[in-house]
This record gives sequence, structure tokens and C-alpha cells, in this order.
Amino acid sequence: MNYRHAFHAGNIGDVLKHAVLARILTYLKAKPAAFRVIDTHAGIGRYDLLEGEARRTGEWQAGIARVLETPRPAAIAELLAPWLDVVAALNAEAGETAASDAPLRFYPGSPLLTRRLLRKQDRLTATELHPSDHATLATLFAGDRQVKAIALDGWLALGSFVPPKERRGLVLIDPPFEATDEFDTLAARLVKAWRRWPTGVYAVWYPIKDRKQVNRFYQRLREGGLAKVMAVEHFAGSAHPDRPMMGSGLVIVNPPYVLRDELQILLPWLTDTLAQGPGADWRLIDLAGE
Repeated sequence: MNYRHAFHAGNIGDVLKHAVLARILTYLKAKPAAFRVIDTHAGIGRYDLLEGEARRTGEWQAGIARVLETPRPAAIAELLAPWLDVVAALNAEAGETAASDAPLRFYPGSPLLTRRLLRKQDRLTATELHPSDHATLATLFAGDRQVKAIALDGWLALGSFVPPKERRGLVLIDPPFEATDEFDTLAARLVKAWRRWPTGVYAVWYPIKDRKQVNRFYQRLREGGLAKVMAVEHFAGSAHPDRPMMGSGLVIVNPPYVLRDELQILLPWLTDTLAQGPGADWRLIDLAGE
């Protein structure tokens, strides 16, 4: 599949990815020391859901739109607040609203969501190879001293910027899955980066369409010797290689100690909210312990 961000902004995969990303950043901010986020496949940062690629696919209507339309119990609202507050603020600033009784127009990609959640001492390095996407990303963050938007292949970025000088932080890896061997590349590059910076937090997003591919990816990570690895899987329906994406996952290396408990609260609600048919489900899988 081609997972260029603009076509899929705000969809079920983004819901999982960004809800978890916001929880990890919230955890990192609990300590005063500065941290860096490295976003290897950043996209353009800000998406207009009513124009261009996102409008053509309309995938956001089954993702972020449903989340905003559905009443949220207090515990869920608290866990989603860091992410959804950014969505609401982005729309309010543009003269729109993210309220359930009005149209949602703009959606923050991972670099903009990350930037809105940073403190003054924290930094973001966002790399994007696609020329026009990088130009848009660079314009979005022009003059922002806390952000570096770099035109660079994400896999080269992973080799060049790890470990960061802060020695604390998160690497977000969200490739487009255009190549047939993307899972193999992903496993190899993640293992190599972890060996250079074993104390960093890594969050790796991937579509789940072919169970055998995903299981092979997990096995390669186990064989790579990584410690403290958790896989999070979410399905809006039954996954199938020849059908549109109904499930996605995140491999998280060195997950915050509170994250498992938070996800056990959050994932059942997300599954009910985003369900599109039989097979809607969620899983937490321990790929490696200490």
C-alpha cells in the first residue's frame, strides 16, 4: 500500500498513532530534563480534511470524526485530552471548531502535534524526503527555533540523528509502506538504531493487512535482541491483504511504565467507537521483556 500521509490524515491509523504519541510525550514531560523527538517520515504537518487528498479519500470520517462525535467518559477524556486539545486549538485558530456539532476541517500530523506538546527546553527534528511535502513542512515551522525540518530520507535520518545530544526522547518512525520489503527494512533499521541508543523510546507505526508479514516483523525484532518491547494492535474490522486497511499497530521500545495501564483503559473504547464491522478488536503483545 502507499501510505503517504496526506491521503490518510485523521484515519483509524492516525487515531491510534496520535493518541499513543500524545501519551508518550506527556510522560516524557513529567521530568524537567529536555528531550528531543525525531520524526523520520514527517509529512507536511497540517492537513486540510476538506481539500485535496484527504477530501478524496474521506478516511478521517471513520477516524477522528467518530472520536469527536462520541461521548467520552471522564477517564477516556483525560487520556485523550493532550491530543484532542491540539486538534481543537488548531481548528479554533483557523476560525473553525472541532466541536461535535460543527465541521472539523484541519488535522495535525505527528510533527505539528508533537510541536504543540513540547516545552521550551524540548526540540523536534522532522525529516521528509518528498520535495513538495518538505517545502510545506519547512514553511509551517519557518522561524521556529525548536524545530528543524530537514529534507532527508527517513532511514538516513535514523542513522544520522540517533542518539540525540539530549540523550532523552522519542523516535517516531512512520514510513509510507510503498516498498514490498518495508517491514524488513523497518526491522533492520530499528534494531540498528536501538543498538546505538538503547535507552531511547521508539514508536513504530505500521498497517496490519497481512498477518504473516506482521508476525515475521515481530520475530525479526525478537531476534534482534531488543529489550522492553510492546506491540499495540487495533482493528476496526477484519484485516485482509486485498481490502482497505482495517487495522494498524505500534511497536513501542522502552514504553513508559504507565502506558500499558492507560492503553487497557483506552483501547476498548477506541475499538467500540471506530468499529466498522466484524473483527473489531485490540491487542497488547509483549515482544521482549527486560
